[in-house]
Amino acid sequence: MTIRLLIVDDDPLVRGGLALMLGGAEDIAIVGEGADGDEVPGLVDRLAPDVVLMDIRMPRTDGLTATERLRARPGAPEVVVLTTFHADEQVLRALRAGAAGFVLKDTPPAEIVTAVRRVAAGDPVLSPAVTRQLMTHVVRHPDPAGEATGPETGPQAGPPRRAAALRRLDSLATRERDVALAVGQGRTNAEIGAALYMSVPTVKTHVSRVLAKLGLNNRVQIALLVHDAGLVDLPDGDQGA
Repeated sequence: MTIRLLIVDDDPLVRGGLALMLGGAEDIAIVGEGADGDEVPGLVDRLAPDVVLMDIRMPRTDGLTATERLRARPGAPEVVVLTTFHADEQVLRALRAGAAGFVLKDTPPAEIVTAVRRVAAGDPVLSPAVTRQLMTHVVRHPDPAGEATGPETGPQAGPPRRAAALRRLDSLATRERDVALAVGQGRTNAEIGAALYMSVPTVKTHVSRVLAKLGLNNRVQIALLVHDAGLVDLPDGDQGA
């Protein structure tokens, strides 16, 4: 299968470099480029990409807003955001909006190619280690906007968000909920399996069921939901101050 890729970045040199690098892969076709987030809807309608590689910082419509709008559409392509930050509120907002992951702009070329392939195959570009790092960041740097976009104080979400998150988690079977809580801690599948006495394939099955039942795109969104419910309990050494 050829992966149809749309690149959106306001820097023409970055776009050119990414197109040159990714276009060299036999299974990736660069179907178009955009210079700003406001161009994304039209480009997606016209070019039908499988994956959009989206810069965060753009002058008119930033990549976060563009991602939110795009992922709200039925049949939307997957989005991978480009960023210069490992753990940043903007990355978290993109993940909440349904982005399949993120890559750093200084990521080695081969890893960016692999990231596009993984996302096209339905595998988010978010390792458990990155999940743990992002969740630690959320706990240590709560969103000052409170209930509208993130936790209100410390590791607890605002009451409406927390109640809604708890209701969603209550829809899960017991073992699915156990797995979701472990994902919320940023644990690997192997760590979850060891803690819950499951095989890794069984853990993967439960993760897939949780994603399907909750209508989520990736395990970081599971982790954020667990955090919103006020149930986050980071592994030793990762507790927020």
